[in-house]
Amino acid sequence: MIQQVELDLDGRTLRIETGKVAKQADGAVLVSMGDTVVLAAATMSHEPREGIDFFPLVCDYEERKYAVGKIPGGFVKRGGRPSERAILVSRLIDRPLRPLFPQGMRNEVQVIAIPLSLELANPSDVLAMIAASAALSISRIPFDGPIGAVRVARVDGRFVINPSWEEAESSELNLVMAGADDRIMMVDIESREVDESIVLEAISYGHQYVKRLIEIQNELVRKAGQPKTRVEFHSVSEEFVQTIRARAGEDILNAVQQVEKAERKTGIAEIVDRLAADFPEQEVEVAEAVEQICKQEVRKLILEKGVRADGRMPDEIREVSSAVGMLPRVHGSGLFTRGQTQVLTAVTLGSIEDAQIVDNLEQDGVKRYMHFYNFPPFSVGETRPLRGPGRREVGHGVLAEKALAQVIPSQDEFPYAILLTSEVLESNGSTSMASVCGSTLALMDAGVSIKAPVAGVAMGLMSDGEKYIVLSDIRDMEDFYGDMDFKVAGTADGITAIQLDTKIKGIPPVVLADALAKAKSARLHVLGNMREAISEPRPELSPYAPRVLIIEIHPDKIGDVIGPGGRVIKKIEAETGADISIEQDGRVFITAVDKEAGERALKIVDDITRDIGVGETYVGRVTKTTAFGAFVEILPGREGLVHISQLAPRRVERVEDVVRVGDEIVVKVTEITPQGKIGLTRKGVTQSGEEAAAGREPERERHAPTETGVVQARFRPKH
Repeated sequence: MIQQVELDLDGRTLRIETGKVAKQADGAVLVSMGDTVVLAAATMSHEPREGIDFFPLVCDYEERKYAVGKIPGGFVKRGGRPSERAILVSRLIDRPLRPLFPQGMRNEVQVIAIPLSLELANPSDVLAMIAASAALSISRIPFDGPIGAVRVARVDGRFVINPSWEEAESSELNLVMAGADDRIMMVDIESREVDESIVLEAISYGHQYVKRLIEIQNELVRKAGQPKTRVEFHSVSEEFVQTIRARAGEDILNAVQQVEKAERKTGIAEIVDRLAADFPEQEVEVAEAVEQICKQEVRKLILEKGVRADGRMPDEIREVSSAVGMLPRVHGSGLFTRGQTQVLTAVTLGSIEDAQIVDNLEQDGVKRYMHFYNFPPFSVGETRPLRGPGRREVGHGVLAEKALAQVIPSQDEFPYAILLTSEVLESNGSTSMASVCGSTLALMDAGVSIKAPVAGVAMGLMSDGEKYIVLSDIRDMEDFYGDMDFKVAGTADGITAIQLDTKIKGIPPVVLADALAKAKSARLHVLGNMREAISEPRPELSPYAPRVLIIEIHPDKIGDVIGPGGRVIKKIEAETGADISIEQDGRVFITAVDKEAGERALKIVDDITRDIGVGETYVGRVTKTTAFGAFVEILPGREGLVHISQLAPRRVERVEDVVRVGDEIVVKVTEITPQGKIGLTRKGVTQSGEEAAAGREPERERHAPTETGVVQARFRPKH
């Protein structure tokens, strides 16, 4: 039986419908708003998965190009690996749902969300989050939901709920949040240095819609919900935990209080091995009991004594150090260390042609600023096969990318493709925020004129349901055993990115406000240390970085520079070694590591697109001689004829008596016919004509290289 519920969201109707499609799934819904339709289906295995110590939940957001009426590009039309955008939306779905499943559940659960139809006025990501929640809520799967999810933008000083893609992209604040009735489950923000107070206002504004979305999902559950299946939950008995505590409680407490991560891991491993020998039939239970006791001791130290396992106070930050210029041949590098977390970031500058092609449901185009995050196994003292980046690596890289996106200079200011690569060298808490700091250092070392330095810090939380203690700069244990992972990045003036995940069923807004305030204090502390290493961007680029020259030509001349089949532009690149890219507005970007090569390429483009005027003097090269005169190339691809009578002041019997092919001669334009033929003369042109040609007023106003190595030649039209 088909059931549906509806909700008015500021004049737009959101509809959730079930019983129409995908009825063999445990729960399936269609969520629609405008012309956007998203299907979500949830299924669960009948038996728990053996031999694992985690909840096997998988959330997938599957893009389909037919949703926007496109055939996929490239050779493989079926599509392949998910796009970066699809991975990020999959993570958005997963993060608020995961804490709402029962502890110890080992049945596999899969949630698949597919946008079937998409209009940019109603983006599909938030609708996919709602659909996933609704599908789980009406299913037989144990799930303590539903949740509500919304996007909030701040456009012209006012908040907009579920804005269009264009509004979200241009707003000063782009927030995605999910929550329960009175708690916040997940927050994801990209913003333009907004104040903490504005962030809290936006969350409060979005939360009122979250509650309404939960209400209509509960209404759907009353209409179409199924009884929840009783599943077997994996847990170690409290009696066994107490037995292990009696034998090794003091040793476990001493182990978790080791500041060095390697010593802590070794100490705990030795305790597990020792106890496993006493309980040979319960090796798995021993390891799990020790893990539980570790968690209990870490939480007890903080909640009862106000001291963290490594001896720090709740708002105390580990020792921080910053360094730049470690890698002499790269274009810029920064090394950031916080405690036992260390990230090395390298900057690579390239031409605009090096920008990343973006092709997902919402976007077609290029991205000139990119950030990649790598997490090798040695960073945590482990060995494992190296594979491509997983969802975590993609998510952390994009978070750091968002944190700095607002301070990256525009293409007009800095016409380069910019690639940041962060290598995690040591990991003990918040490598993504260390990547933000390392990226800022590297960009300034590279001479990229960022608007302001950006730093990031991860905040944590310990709670017993009544008492909440916010932790600044969390370590790995405080992340694993804590209740919140709250990453905040920004400048001294405001926030640029936030990512909040909870391990419990949400946190109250008042705790979030406290965490934001403490995060600002921590961020300012880190920024102060970074400024000691480098206070502002270097005035010049690395000698190994390419230089970009810009010339603006009339758009009608673009075809002349490209040439038939690209022959002209390819020839220029082959002759000079420079890379050339042309925008439709007539801007030509010439990129070359060798400045002279770039200048040569610029001159050729300048010559090709220059208008030839009667009376102007040129130094040209003789390309051909005939009985009646000589053809002279005065500009690339532009030839004129010097008639034999115009080769010299005296009578000339043979052209070859005066000039030969390959000679450079000074000529003056005498006429340009309606057909475009150019008449030239040498009469009246003295030996000083070359100097006159060099000194004539140019068509374009040339500027000296700027401090960043950018040379601009601006088009100046004739009056």
